[in-house]
Amino acid sequence: MSRTLSDTASSTMSRSSKLIASLRNSVRRGAAIVRRIIGVPDYDTYIAHMSAHHPDAVPLTAREFEITRMNDRYSRPGSRCC
Repeated sequence: MSRTLSDTASSTMSRSSKLIASLRNSVRRGAAIVRRIIGVPDYDTYIAHMSAHHPDAVPLTAREFEITRMNDRYSRPGSRCC
């Protein structure tokens, strides 16, 4: 059975789309890891967590979230290496 040109193009586009989606996912995950390492809070993850696990609670605003995270980060002496 021979494949037509459109079948081959469709298959190539499908593999290409999967590769691009995988690459985007990897970049997102890598960026999230770097943000955690350098201490940048992730508000979108917080909102997703609050929606999934605490639907009745009112989430903090982005500004409140940032202030809370910075206070948590710098309120514990000796928790940083430098």
